[in-house]
Amino acid sequence: MIEAIFREEWGRLVASLCRVLGDFDLAEDAAQGAFEAAARHWPRDGVPDNPRAWLLTTARRKAIDELRRVKRLTVGVSEARLDSESELTKGDVQIALHSEQPTVPDGRLELIFACCHPALAREAQVALVLRSLVGMSTAEIARAFLVSEETMKRRLTRAKTKLRTAGIPFEQPRSEDLDTRLEAVLSVIYLLFNAGYAGRGDLADRAIWFARVMTALLPHVSKIHGLLALMLFHESRRDARVIDGAFVPLPEQDRARWDYRMIDEAKERLERALSSRESSTYTIQAQIAAEHCREVVDWHRIVALYTDLQQLLDSDIVTLNKAIAVAHTESPDSALQMIEDLNLPNYHYLHSTRGELLHHLGRTAEARAEFNLARELADSELDRTFLAKRLQQLPDVRGDNPHIDKGDVI
Repeated sequence: MIEAIFREEWGRLVASLCRVLGDFDLAEDAAQGAFEAAARHWPRDGVPDNPRAWLLTTARRKAIDELRRVKRLTVGVSEARLDSESELTKGDVQIALHSEQPTVPDGRLELIFACCHPALAREAQVALVLRSLVGMSTAEIARAFLVSEETMKRRLTRAKTKLRTAGIPFEQPRSEDLDTRLEAVLSVIYLLFNAGYAGRGDLADRAIWFARVMTALLPHVSKIHGLLALMLFHESRRDARVIDGAFVPLPEQDRARWDYRMIDEAKERLERALSSRESSTYTIQAQIAAEHCREVVDWHRIVALYTDLQQLLDSDIVTLNKAIAVAHTESPDSALQMIEDLNLPNYHYLHSTRGELLHHLGRTAEARAEFNLARELADSELDRTFLAKRLQQLPDVRGDNPHIDKGDVI
């Protein structure tokens, strides 16, 4: 019970405290203290009628105690102001305890935009969101991004210091800045999802939860629904993507393992995104993912969607994915020509794709070289194992004369 409440309330609690304190560390320490108090009292006394209000009141008291203890009365907030704000909130809490709807304000949107301020590097934005909004520990964030805990601690400290010294407020950006800042927020969500896509299911779950929060806070923004739809389509296939520790390509997956309730929700989110007629990269990618859920994939439709995506996002990775679709609609040779000049030397998916196309063209020796290079560049054991299997499946070079079927490509 406490764990579920922690996931739901951590970000809202930290956001409320940040608004008053203007200090990430003090807000997080007070929130952590409140949850520790809950872990002690709730099993004995029972969960209060309004857990959110109880946590906020407890956290505010702990923040006041800490300010008094270290005599930090002039760093971003005065004790008098905090006491005043606290009393107001306590009064609201008393009302909230006797009503169905809590009156504690939701400041998560302001917290999200503060974490994603353009003054911070993207890696710092991601780390701050995971710590302050999602509630992951420094050690968990470090493991997720393959750095030491000490490195991540320094990264978080620098980011918080920069926000504090720059006087960046915890508020929604001005209307003229909103779209730019929102793109940063959505990028952070998608980076988090991609970090979990290859195996860290908990990270993917947190990204989806984060996107749901954003759709609730900004329900009128279609691109957020498009991003959520995209992630749901991909996540619906998680149980079919890895079997007995081995990666299973999409055409070979057992569709009975797909989560069709999640797919239905993804379709609903996509329809909502498309209803605004406002195009976005996430919505187009969600449409592509939806096509892959059909019994018979319309590869011509996918090529057209990638063409639309290229107009919004000039990316070699988009061209690579479009080439895979072209291999189905035209030929492996046409696809190979499309990716010859791509500047992705260390991207192992480029070399594995080249390997597949060369194999289907009967150029096995070249295919083997590409698969070997892809295996060397792959950063996960799952990918390396899959590529090693593909190498074993290649025919002997002396026997090259495969039957090429466009339907089997990639």
